[in-house]
Amino acid sequence: MHDDASRSVPLYYNDILPEGNAQRQPLVLCLDTSSSMADEPITMLNRALQDWVRELRADINLTNSVEVALITFGGRQVCTWKGTTMLTDTADPDAFVAAHAFGAPHLQASGVTLMTDALRTAVQLVAARKAALRAAGHLYYRPQICLITDGQPTDTEGRLTDDWQQIVPMLTDQQEKKKFRLFAIGVGGISPHGEQVLRAIAPRYYARLQGFPFRQVLQMLSASAGTQDKGDGEEVYQKIFARFTTQRSAWNT
Repeated sequence: MHDDASRSVPLYYNDILPEGNAQRQPLVLCLDTSSSMADEPITMLNRALQDWVRELRADINLTNSVEVALITFGGRQVCTWKGTTMLTDTADPDAFVAAHAFGAPHLQASGVTLMTDALRTAVQLVAARKAALRAAGHLYYRPQICLITDGQPTDTEGRLTDDWQQIVPMLTDQQEKKKFRLFAIGVGGISPHGEQVLRAIAPRYYARLQGFPFRQVLQMLSASAGTQDKGDGEEVYQKIFARFTTQRSAWNT
């Protein structure tokens, strides 16, 4: 489905196919890198990201349209990455890298779970990117944000907090207005309260999964991006998400 804002761009841009004018699909990975992700989970996440980079580059349908930005929340801050480079401006629209050129940084786990700030940053980053694409005359599909976490939101001191509730109305409104599509994935030993948070921020696309199936999550994201031009209905994405949550082993084939 096309984002509503993209319809302001002249239709003749649809006939321009070179890489620089391909219709863009912004993807934002919003990854928990707090201390609970230390050891095996962060190792698995790094490995999955490297595998995904190779898969993106090999997929002719994604390499020239999908563009990726990365947000991490751990330590004592939220970071935005342009490929392997950490940026000083967390809402820099130039954080997005074309899939064929994207490289993932080597992530380390430490600190607290600043999920609320990370989600705010993701929304700001998407808005900035859409404005930049419109200014450059590019069409784009509805951006997608994928939050992956094994914990619950905390403050900068590591104390559990309910400040995430303050952003729920904004996230709800933005999703209903089709400003972006938000996937919220709970992994590892995420608690029932953590699941409640995910359900509140992404009622259509939340999941609580066993273990750390990062590779399958990323493959689901690629599949979702690859269907953008094949249907207008939300049911397309609901089917992909339902398949992912009920038959995750299928993504290994």
